[in-house]
Amino acid sequence: MYKMIVSDLDETLLNDNHEICERNKEAIKKATEMGVKFVPATGRGYWAIQNVLRDLDLLQKKDEYVISFNGCALIENFSNGTLFFNGLSFEKADELFKYGLDKDVCIHIYTPDTVYLYNLNEDEKNRFINQNNEFVELKGASIDFLKDTPIAKIIYQSLDIPYLMSIGEGMKAITDEVISVSYSSNRYLELNKYGVNKGDALIHLAEMVGVKIEETIAVGDNYNDMSMLKVAGLSVAAGNAVDGVKEACDYVCKNDNNQGVLAEVIEKFILK
Repeated sequence: MYKMIVSDLDETLLNDNHEICERNKEAIKKATEMGVKFVPATGRGYWAIQNVLRDLDLLQKKDEYVISFNGCALIENFSNGTLFFNGLSFEKADELFKYGLDKDVCIHIYTPDTVYLYNLNEDEKNRFINQNNEFVELKGASIDFLKDTPIAKIIYQSLDIPYLMSIGEGMKAITDEVISVSYSSNRYLELNKYGVNKGDALIHLAEMVGVKIEETIAVGDNYNDMSMLKVAGLSVAAGNAVDGVKEACDYVCKNDNNQGVLAEVIEKFILK
């Protein structure tokens, strides 16, 4: 019997309009009523997904959790308390920011409660607005004002995935064994502190709440989900997942993120 489902949000639980379809909501409600814990695992910050928690009736609920910033932080929903935070040093964040300045990318800087965007383009601006995510646009090419602020991660954004991957390859001298590099949403190169990932956060949370790792299900669509898919008892790819994720998973959904990925998972592996 599976006791915990850990799911990616964007392009997995959420449809292309950044909403949870009714079929997913109903299935998750049935699973939670059976005692199965549902845990969002997202690259976004905790405060950026309050609408998702509200829709799932997980907002300010005791003994419910969110894995955020790709595993950098674990938050308890009732207290909004940070159980751990494993972010970048300012020096490394500043180095990553400066490295991206001469690249054709929008740069994100994530602190626990704010996203700063530099070199913002219209497509990325519209995505944030459609997700109801607040942001601060940086006009100057410096993050010195964040020297005394915790920084979760840096992101480079471009719709040209081969270009992003070439950047990832080209920056190995400053990332190898120092920075965890991953890709998400077919538009992001994500830069976390080395060792930070959704998989380790899942292991930590499962131990904390007394769930065996083989009693967990992980669901995702992109490469930043791979770490949790590798460690979960059951790994599931959304129907719209990238090929590498599909190949790595125990089960590939027939449904894509617009048809109810989580509903299919729960109906097949929990309700039956």
